[in-house]
Amino acid sequence: MHALQYFFVEAAASLWRGRRAAILSVLTIGAGLFVLGVFLLLNVNLQRVVSKWSESAELSVYLKDDIPAEQLRNIDTMVEQSGLAAERRYVSKAEALTRFRSDFPDLAPSAGALGENPFPASFELRLASHVRDASGAIDGLVTALRGMAGVEDVRYDREWLGRLNALVSGARLAGLVIVILLALAAAMTVANVVRLAAAARRAEIEIMQLVGAPLAYVRGPFVAEGILQGGLGALAAMAGLAALYLFLRARYGEGMTAVLGGPLVFLPAPATVLVVAGGMLLGCLGGYAVARRVR
Repeated sequence: MHALQYFFVEAAASLWRGRRAAILSVLTIGAGLFVLGVFLLLNVNLQRVVSKWSESAELSVYLKDDIPAEQLRNIDTMVEQSGLAAERRYVSKAEALTRFRSDFPDLAPSAGALGENPFPASFELRLASHVRDASGAIDGLVTALRGMAGVEDVRYDREWLGRLNALVSGARLAGLVIVILLALAAAMTVANVVRLAAAARRAEIEIMQLVGAPLAYVRGPFVAEGILQGGLGALAAMAGLAALYLFLRARYGEGMTAVLGGPLVFLPAPATVLVVAGGMLLGCLGGYAVARRVR
């Protein structure tokens, strides 16, 4: 315990002596971790949107006009026996028109000007939660329904959900590449700052070695200095991310609630702790890279 106290006291004093370079190092680490935090924040909220839209994804079976009752029963029986639909609902032509007029009041006069109801009757199916990822079974149901008499078309939201998932995955990959590059830059910056501190304390280190100080006592302050830089950079990044989050909530809260289906959420506590720990680890690696050269 005394050794740790010595390491961090010496590290803090060294950072204060070289505070200009230390501030640069802290800001570099903070910038990298801020970018990581932004991507994590986007990922948390986009993943919530994808999950919510996946839960509400529907399969719509559009029917031909004047479909016979027997064909209507056959389609209903097919859906029921498939076991893939948690809920199914028949929407008549009149109900479809009423819904359109309610959802798009500005376009309602255009629909009425046609002289006849242009909207088809349909079955709306909400898929069971245990089959939403079973693309083969769902594709089989879609193919079977399209081949049935009385069916005009079948639409399923899986295609655009797949595109949205691909977009989220692409954003994750781009964020990972950027974060790796920034992490390398941050570690190198820490190493350079610690190296300057080591050069400034060269005479002190030589005296410690002459009097037989343990090697851990010589190297420890440099590792601690890196940890302090990384921790301060991570805290600065989280402070900046929190400020960005509060600004977005205050300025665009209503719009984001409408798009996301709920308010913008901040990083969960475990992710925040991991970001701070990651910053400390980066600093530790940078400090150790210099400390291991001290013999």
